[in-house]
Formats: sequence, C-alpha cells, structure tokens
Amino acid sequence: MNNNREIIASLRERIPTFECTLGCHDCCGPVTTSSEEMSRLPVKSDEEHEAALNEFDCVHLGPKGCTVYEERPLICRLFGTTPNMPCPNGCRPKEMIDSKTERQIHSYIANTRQVLV
Repeated sequence: MNNNREIIASLRERIPTFECTLGCHDCCGPVTTSSEEMSRLPVKSDEEHEAALNEFDCVHLGPKGCTVYEERPLICRLFGTTPNMPCPNGCRPKEMIDSKTERQIHSYIANTRQVLV
C-alpha cells in the first residue's frame, strides 16, 4: 500500500463495529484527522467550527448524531473498540480490535499531518 487512501481503506476494514446507545454522543468532540480523511468531509464555515468548539462538540455532530458517519475519521471509528479508548456507556463490539491494527492506526495518525475536524 503506497497511498493514504489505500491505507485508510485497509484500516477501516479491520475496525470492528458495534451498536451505540441511542442518542449518545459522549465520544463525539473535537478531534484531529489526516488531511486525506478531512478531504472526504463536507467543508464547514469558520463560524460552524467556532460554535462546535465552544460546546466541545464535533462540527459534524447533528441533532441525530454524526452527519458524516460513513466517512468518519479513523479516530472516531476506534472509540469503543479498544480498552485504551472505551465507550463511556460500556458499549463494545463482540471482539475488540486486535492490537496490531490499533498500533497501525496510531502509527498512521502519528505519521500524517493532522488537522482539526
């Protein structure tokens, strides 16, 4: 894999999914993400970013949850799938993420330019 798009796709495939508590957004807040992931998200105005930051929310959090769920960044997908980033409500997948994939995600994050969502 030689480009970030392929790396992201490969990592996404290996992150387990689970059902969240309906109406919960406890893990949604301002996060950083790679420029590649950011390019997939709708552009928000400075005012929208400011309003979200003032509430410690993600700019893509809407009244019914994540408005970019299918394209949410790796860090958002990782919440609740590892003991290192547990769901505050105890939700989790049947099997937690394997440690190798988790390390690869953190390595990708550490080695790419990160921007505030």
